[in-house]
Amino acid sequence: MINKVGESSMSKIELSRRGMAGAAALAGAALLAGEAQAAMPSSEAAVRAWYKAWDDKDWAQADAVTTDDFNFSSPAPDDHISKAAYKKNCWDTQLAFTGKFDLELVMAKGDDVLVKYTGHTTNGKTFSNVEYFRVRDGKIASLRCYFGGNMSFPSRVSKG
Repeated sequence: MINKVGESSMSKIELSRRGMAGAAALAGAALLAGEAQAAMPSSEAAVRAWYKAWDDKDWAQADAVTTDDFNFSSPAPDDHISKAAYKKNCWDTQLAFTGKFDLELVMAKGDDVLVKYTGHTTNGKTFSNVEYFRVRDGKIASLRCYFGGNMSFPSRVSKG
């Protein structure tokens, strides 16, 4: 069908106010999401980079996002161990068993970041942890891992 100006009615696009409002709302939501990510506190960004390093299995990434005096504590016999001890006792021993992390909750307040996650192992198991990070100058200075007793992580993961 041809309209008065010679255009096919099938190619004519009509925008209603409702359609324009919906499009504007979608564009606004996309813009706000981008701004929220751009405005992410450096403490949260550092922690998210930490988990990405684990997912990527890249110690250089993990090392770059931690301070030289980084320390780690957990219910296992890891009381304020150094970065070198963490790499040897935790990273090197668990990397082959750790698949990926699903971050379920990331709460940042200043230099404090609390994370709740589910970890997926390479042998198909899952585990849940809560970790508390202290960030200094955009890098992780300390990490406290809370995972329960010896029947949980890391033994459940590393024993297949």
